[in-house]
Amino acid sequence: MPKPGPRTTYRYSDEFKATAVRLSQLPGVAIQDVAESLCIHPYMLSLWRKRAREGLIMTKGVSVDKGVAAELKELRRVKKAYEQL
Repeated sequence: MPKPGPRTTYRYSDEFKATAVRLSQLPGVAIQDVAESLCIHPYMLSLWRKRAREGLIMTKGVSVDKGVAAELKELRRVKKAYEQL
C-alpha cells in the first residue's frame, strides 16, 4: 500500500546523470552496483543509459574519478566472492 501524502520527486543534474552513465559503462561494473552506490533505482539508471544512447544526455567530456571506479570494481569482486560462499 502506498504511503499517504505527497510523493518525493528528486531532480538530478545532467552532469550527475552523465557521470552515472559513464560509471555504468566501465568494464566489470554492474548497473545494479552503480545504482546502489548512487542511491538511485536501477530502472532510472537504465533510462538514463537509453537517453545517452539516443543523444539526449551528453556523456562525452565527463570524467570519472578513478577512486570511485576502483571502489565499484572492488564491490563487484567482493559481492561475487560472498555469493560463492
